[in-house]
Amino acid sequence: MKISIKNYTFRYLTFLLLIVIAIWALLFRGLILDEVYDNVDDGLKNQKIEIIRHAFLDPSIVKTNEFGLAQFKIIPVSVENYSEFNHFSNEMIFMEYDNDMEPYRVMKTGFIGVDKQHYSLEIRTSTVEEDDLIYDLTISLIFLYIFILISVLLINYFGLNKAFKPFRGILNQIQQYRIGESKKLENIETNVKEFLILQENFKEMMLRNEQVFSDQKLFIENASHELQTPLAIALNKLDLLLDDEKLSEKQLTDLAETKNTLWRMVNLNKSLLMLSRIENQQFSEKKLVNFTTIIQDFIEDFEPFIESENIKLEFLIQHDFIVEFNPDLARILVSNLIRNAIKHNNNQKGIKIKSEENQLIFTNTSNQVALNPKLIFNRFYKQGNSENSNGLGLSIIDTILKNQSSVQLNYKFENSLHQFILKKI
Repeated sequence: MKISIKNYTFRYLTFLLLIVIAIWALLFRGLILDEVYDNVDDGLKNQKIEIIRHAFLDPSIVKTNEFGLAQFKIIPVSVENYSEFNHFSNEMIFMEYDNDMEPYRVMKTGFIGVDKQHYSLEIRTSTVEEDDLIYDLTISLIFLYIFILISVLLINYFGLNKAFKPFRGILNQIQQYRIGESKKLENIETNVKEFLILQENFKEMMLRNEQVFSDQKLFIENASHELQTPLAIALNKLDLLLDDEKLSEKQLTDLAETKNTLWRMVNLNKSLLMLSRIENQQFSEKKLVNFTTIIQDFIEDFEPFIESENIKLEFLIQHDFIVEFNPDLARILVSNLIRNAIKHNNNQKGIKIKSEENQLIFTNTSNQVALNPKLIFNRFYKQGNSENSNGLGLSIIDTILKNQSSVQLNYKFENSLHQFILKKI
C-alpha cells in the first residue's frame, strides 16, 4: 500500500524514537538501581566498621554465629578461606512476620580478631523499602515512557504536518495544473531548499509547456486559415473542370475522387481549427442548454440525408437532458456524436438515441469489435477502415468536455452495439 511521504517519514521517526527512549529508560533505571545499592552498601560498610570496632572492645561479639536482632553473624574460618574483600549479593530470606520471602542485601567480608583468629563477617539488611522504591520507579518510568512517547508522537505528527505544508501546496498545484489553462501560480513560502527547488522547476516546466502549447495552437490556427483559401480555389477549379463536356469518363472519375480528397482536407482543416478555438477558450459563455431540443433540431435538419441513406434512427425521450453548457459547443458535441454513429455503422444502419434526465445514450450497430477506450479519444486515431473519418471527431468531443467540466462521456460495448453515454457529473 502506497503512503504519503509525511507518513513514511513519520513511521521511521516513530520507530527510531521508540528505540532511543527505550534505551534511555533502561539506562536511567540501571543508574538509579546502582545509586540505591551503592547507598545500601555504604551503610553495610559502616556497620562492618562498627562491628569490628566492638569486637576489639568486647571479644564476646565474635561468638555471634547466628543472625539475630543485629542482623550479622561471625564465623571462625581457616586462613585458606579468609578474605577481607567486601562481597555484596542480593538474597531472598524468609520473614516470619510477612510469611513470605523478602529481599535482603548481604555483605560478606573478613577480619582478624583480638585473639588473632580469622573470622568471616556476614552482614545483611532488608531492602524492602528500596525494592518498593525500585518497583515504583519502574512503574513511573513506564508511564513516563508512554507519556513522552505520546507527546513526542503528537508533536512530530503536527510538526511534520506544518513542515510538509509547503510540499502539499506544491503537489496540489501540480495535480491541478492542466496544460493550456494558464493560471498564475501562487508563490508558496518555504525555507526548505528542496521544496524551493521543486517549486522553481515546476514553474519553469509549466512556462515551457505553455509556450510550446501556445506555439502549437497558433501554428494550427494559422495553418488552418491559410489552407482555407487554396482549398476553396482548388475545389472551384475542379467544379469548372467537371462541367467540361470534352473530358472522358475516366478523367471525370479521377477529378471526382480528387474533389472528395480535397473535401476531406477541408473537413480536416475545419476540425483542427475547431480544436484550436476550443482549446483557446473561445467558447466561454455558459447557460442552461437543452440537449434534447438540439438533437431534435439536428434530426430535422438532416432528415433528407437520413432518409436517402436509409438510416434507421430512433430517438426516445424519457426526459429532457438539460445541462449548463456553451450552446455552440453543445451543438458541435451532438453533431459529432451523431456523425460518429453514422460513420462507424454497418449495413443495418441502426442508431438509437435515448434522452434521460441525467444522461444521453447514443447507440449504433457495427461490424467492429469493442473499441479501445484508452485510444479512441486520441487525435487521428482510427479503428477500422473508414475512409470518411479523419480521426478527430471523438478528440473534439473529448476536448469540449474537458473545457466544460459539467458532463462526462463513457463508452460501452454490449450485444455488438457501441454505446456512448453522455452523463452529468
